Amino acid sequence: MHRPELLIPAGNLEKLRTALLYGADAVYVGVEGLSLRASSSEMSMTDLAAGVWEAHAKGAKVYAAANTFARNTDLQRAKKIIPEVAQVGVDALIVSEPGMLKLARNLAPQLPIHLSTQANTTNIEAVHFWKEQGVRRIVLARELNLKEVGEIASAVPEMELEIFIHGAMCMAYSGRCYLSAFRNRRSANEGDCSQPCRWEYKLYESTRPDDPLILQEDDHYSYLLSSKDLCIIEYLPEVLASGVASLKIEGRMKSAYYVAVVTRTYRQALNALMREKENDQCRREWIDELETVSNRGYTTGFAFAEEKINETNPDIKYVQTHEPAGIVLKYDPSRKRMLIGVRNHLVAGNEIELLLPDKTISIDTSTFIDVNGKMLSEANNDNQIYLPLENEAPVGAVLRQKVK
Repeated sequence: MHRPELLIPAGNLEKLRTALLYGADAVYVGVEGLSLRASSSEMSMTDLAAGVWEAHAKGAKVYAAANTFARNTDLQRAKKIIPEVAQVGVDALIVSEPGMLKLARNLAPQLPIHLSTQANTTNIEAVHFWKEQGVRRIVLARELNLKEVGEIASAVPEMELEIFIHGAMCMAYSGRCYLSAFRNRRSANEGDCSQPCRWEYKLYESTRPDDPLILQEDDHYSYLLSSKDLCIIEYLPEVLASGVASLKIEGRMKSAYYVAVVTRTYRQALNALMREKENDQCRREWIDELETVSNRGYTTGFAFAEEKINETNPDIKYVQTHEPAGIVLKYDPSRKRMLIGVRNHLVAGNEIELLLPDKTISIDTSTFIDVNGKMLSEANNDNQIYLPLENEAPVGAVLRQKVK
């Protein structure tokens, strides 16, 4: 059984470092102005260069997403940015359409090209076509099931294939949605989706305004447009058997806490599968961990069904059992304590856990001490406090607390 790459989203430099700490083999980042995420989840060239250096020092790769559906007005910016991205040493450029692919091949011919899932590649002949255009890897359409993925991998073994295994699911085919542009003049295909599919809707027939069609057994709303989140951790053996090279997590706009938990959980699961090939049972602790981060319920998406979407349960909006508490800023070995950058409202005595790559540690929170030595009974976002810890914690490690 081959060892696949675990590919993690990195919306900024902090999240990139979080992903590396918790076991990412590679990260993907947004190129400023040319990716399919809002500007808050894109990296400046300075941060990108720093991230590439840090990732390479740890043996990990960085892929830069320039997967916007480029308009004529985007081309001059692309012509400037593509050589800069290549110069800072990214390991591949992710594109969605032929124009950006052509520019990349002309301006940075040595830079490997990955084709985004936005290109909705669904069959063997399409994979052959993109291979002939110089594409190194294809992120297959999310609508494919694992049987189809395996058929493509067998037919074109020289092409690297990547699939999503966890994260939010778009209700539109390969994410090609115009609902946000229609409702808010914010185009999803230009990186500015307002996610109106997550809103609550009723469907009315024009001649019967008082008789709404409820598309699910519920007294209030239909949730047809809002899918459950993808989660295939229970079926990793089947995923690996399909022959894919890279397993991708969705979530460049998610929190560092999300990145830490999901990366750590899938890293542990993949390591166990590689180590104990004869024992491919998913552990309950991994499923429980994925419940600690915000989700809308989980589904296996299209992995085992044709064109199937699983709408959210009307009783479930976003659920999670834990929330971020802070980030380790440094460790003081002489006093055996860690300095925490607080990321929430914390109350002394509350149950707080430190997430390390291989274990979870309960932290004594009976007292908080600020940087001036003052004892506190509570702390708020952006405060810095000391908490005791017997052994060293790595900078960037994440702490969490239970949701009230």
